[in-house]
Amino acid sequence: MPSVPSSPDLAHLLSHAERRVVRWLAGVLAEEDCTVEEWRVLSLVGDGRGHPMTEIADHALMPAPSLTKLVDRMVADNLVHRRPDPHDRRRVLLYLTERGQDLHARAARRVHADQTGLLDAVDDGTALAGLLLQLTAAAGARAAGVGPSVLG
Repeated sequence: MPSVPSSPDLAHLLSHAERRVVRWLAGVLAEEDCTVEEWRVLSLVGDGRGHPMTEIADHALMPAPSLTKLVDRMVADNLVHRRPDPHDRRRVLLYLTERGQDLHARAARRVHADQTGLLDAVDDGTALAGLLLQLTAAAGARAAGVGPSVLG
């Protein structure tokens, strides 16, 4: 297992943490026979509102062609189904099936319980989550060329 990075480089530290957290998440989800990518889809679509593929691709951190293949597999596994958007018939919205709802509920319980333990291991896990959201927004604004020079 790789050691903790000694570099103070922010991107390197975040990448290292992300890899370990995703590895942990994959282990938790494997107990439900669910992948991290499937979880990301389930976690968004689980609200029952129906979401377009572009929104899901952004949330799942996947390129559209890869997401389409994943969703095709999830449709074949009876976890999700597609419906035309009633407001724009050119778009499709994704919804969970009953089987998908069951998987989402089971996986969400596991992820939440384990995530709570993981965040409890950090001095202030709630503050960490908030800081990561702020960092993500600030980096996104910098990359887009808008907003103050928050990062340095």
